[in-house]
Amino acid sequence: MKNLAILTLLSLLSVLNMSAQDVKLVAPQKTGGKPLMEVLNERQSNRKFVKKELPVQTLSNLLWVANGFNREDKRTVPTSQNRQEMDVYVMTENGVYFYDAQANILRQTVKGDLREALGQPNITENASLTLILVANIDKASNREAGFIDSGFIGQNIYLYCASEGLGTVVRASFKRPDLHQALNLTDKQEITIVQPVGYLE
Repeated sequence: MKNLAILTLLSLLSVLNMSAQDVKLVAPQKTGGKPLMEVLNERQSNRKFVKKELPVQTLSNLLWVANGFNREDKRTVPTSQNRQEMDVYVMTENGVYFYDAQANILRQTVKGDLREALGQPNITENASLTLILVANIDKASNREAGFIDSGFIGQNIYLYCASEGLGTVVRASFKRPDLHQALNLTDKQEITIVQPVGYLE
């Protein structure tokens, strides 16, 4: 029984290395956390991190908070006319992953360390990961909708991080053409913000 528990733990830890093409996430925990008024009081921007990977459960919770489904066809964040035009990508030193919220899977889209395209390495190098918010312009009700809806996602991430003792900061200043190319995005997709998440220094 003890050996089985160790093997299960090791298999979960290996997910964080994100070396597989597709990473099946554990089910997000949808209860618990600090009270809302406390996390609003503790919400802040952080730019200094200690290099450390997120536990599997924390990663799954974070992504669900950012843009998961809390009802059959509705997400944890609102979008204009419920177009659900926003996608979340995860960038680590091993590559870029698309968050498939419906399947609860991270799908690797690009291999290799592309964090240079994020700029500001003093912030991103020690972050556990960086979330990249991408608006699909062809799905949006208008071009501005993606930027507005990114604010909802960004705030959800801030509040979750405050609840879990993690740090984060919304960044709109990055190497936009380089990052767009690195993610192999189309001309119908636009990066709105990037948001590193990690343990506080």
